Amino acid sequence: MASSKDFLDFVLEQLSALPDIDCRAMMGEYIIYFRGRIIGGIYDNRFLVKPTANAKKIIPNAPMEIPYSGGKPMLMVTDIENRKLLEKLFIAMYPELPDKKQK
Repeated sequence: MASSKDFLDFVLEQLSALPDIDCRAMMGEYIIYFRGRIIGGIYDNRFLVKPTANAKKIIPNAPMEIPYSGGKPMLMVTDIENRKLLEKLFIAMYPELPDKKQK
């Protein structure tokens, strides 16, 4: 099942206080970038982020979900309405994310 544009727009609105948020459509889903690094995505209308050490500390009770068949488990963000939490989460995760791969 593909994610809806409405859900993507809602998540992006919640992240609007953060600089350099970008997204790309990929096979009916959306990859979310923060300052050029992949931080997570929208999969089947679920907002999932990479399970970094800081992410696990900030959202310790977040369920682990598989984004797509064959994908690695990710943390599901359930409190999407909490903008302060999202801001804190993204800023804390950023140093743990790999740099963009060079072509």
